[in-house]
Amino acid sequence: MVVKSKRGRRRYVVFSTSPSMTKEDLIRSLRSSCGENVPYVIQHTNGKTVIRCAPSEIDDVSMKLKSVDDSSESLITSGTLKTIREKYPELKTQKKH
Repeated sequence: MVVKSKRGRRRYVVFSTSPSMTKEDLIRSLRSSCGENVPYVIQHTNGKTVIRCAPSEIDDVSMKLKSVDDSSESLITSGTLKTIREKYPELKTQKKH
């Protein structure tokens, strides 16, 4: 567990977002709204966005996303992407061969 002691724990939060918004639009809006402290967007597909953050930043990230997209809502928070992708199969990535 050396890695966690160096970088800290992480949480993955799934948000419902406007289906018309692209990942690039979302990141651009977050940058203009948040400045340098932009949450890391892991994935944006079919109106769902996965964001990685520290456990203490979950509420802050939720408020930032709400300021960019009024329709956004937090759906699930997990410590692993595997759990999220089991709950929301549409977020599964294609396996690379």
